[in-house]
Amino acid sequence: MPKSLVVIGSGAVGVEFASVFNSFGAEVTVLEILPRVVPVEDEEISKELLRQFKKRNIDVNLSITDVKVEKNKDGAHVSWTDANGKPRQKQFEKVLMAVGRAPRTEGIGLEKTNLKLDRGFIMTNEWMETTEPGVYAIGDIVGGMPQLAHSGSMAGLVVAARIAGKYARPMNRARIPGCTYCEPQIGSVGLTEAQAKEQGYNVKVGKFPFVGNSKATILDAHDGFVKVVTDAKYGEILGVHIIGPAATEIIAEAVTAIQLEATVEEMMFTIHAHPTVAEALLDGFSSVEGKAVNV
Repeated sequence: MPKSLVVIGSGAVGVEFASVFNSFGAEVTVLEILPRVVPVEDEEISKELLRQFKKRNIDVNLSITDVKVEKNKDGAHVSWTDANGKPRQKQFEKVLMAVGRAPRTEGIGLEKTNLKLDRGFIMTNEWMETTEPGVYAIGDIVGGMPQLAHSGSMAGLVVAARIAGKYARPMNRARIPGCTYCEPQIGSVGLTEAQAKEQGYNVKVGKFPFVGNSKATILDAHDGFVKVVTDAKYGEILGVHIIGPAATEIIAEAVTAIQLEATVEEMMFTIHAHPTVAEALLDGFSSVEGKAVNV
């Protein structure tokens, strides 16, 4: 175990490793060039994770620039400019680069095909078909799709069924859940509140804190909340964003609701077992209409 660690990048991988090493006792610093952690998540999720990380004494630095890493006999000397334009520097035992991944598509003969590429990523349609007849692509090399195991796995099933002439459904980017295994956990699916507004929806939002959930009390894990984003006109659920206990498990219900184009009315009268963490989703859906029971 390193005594000190700097994590450069605060996406899912960055915050997961920051959380793990902090739990093991390392002094952890996070550097992020964007103005918030887990930037693909709903903004309120980012704010809550930042608050929780600060409670755990993880030093998070946002909107930083001019990062420089210099290896030395004791590890690495790292310098950066903070959000206020002030130069900062610190010695760390280890450095973890978590600024994203690139596709390994060079040197495999793609230049001899009609495949459409974007920064090395292979572009496909919703059936994972490329612009080269008879060629499909799945997994982390596909442009516009999340680099997630469950996404690549389902894409493989879709392609196998498609090639075999069997029944399948196309991939829908908006219905792929994202899970971040830090503490507290994050689970999300569908549109964020900002994305829904950008797409022209009349947005109605509900939010329920885990402090009102009985199972969270049993687990002594009260931090976090369930946030539900809906279309006010029809009540359709557009997105669900969870930060808190078992978030990566209970997000499955939200994925099902969005896959079936469920409305808030349908979900708020769906009976949830008590006491369970999943019961917080019932209150989350109900909170859209101001009718959460366990407030």
